[in-house]
Amino acid sequence: MAWLFLLIAGLLEIVWATALKFSNGFTRLTPTIVALTTAWASFWFLSLAIRKIPIGTAYAVWVGIGAVGVAIVGIFWFKEPRDFWRLFFIGLIVIGVVGLKLVARDEGL
Repeated sequence: MAWLFLLIAGLLEIVWATALKFSNGFTRLTPTIVALTTAWASFWFLSLAIRKIPIGTAYAVWVGIGAVGVAIVGIFWFKEPRDFWRLFFIGLIVIGVVGLKLVARDEGL
């Protein structure tokens, strides 16, 4: 269950970061509310996950899911660059997150 909470926290991080972009510096009400609400929810699910998963592992996976997710959103939604090196380093983050999950020794598996 802890890993499910961590996945939800990471996915919510993608939502709040994207909503933050749409909030235009907190000047647009609806995206601002979405950003703040999903940020709170993301932190809450992260707090549930770290009851069972070591904090270093959980935080790295949470940030990794968010970073890769937001980078993908940026590429497809905001037409950001998708050159080789950008995709290569995004791939390294994915490898790191998967590696952390594979070597995790905790009750949350």
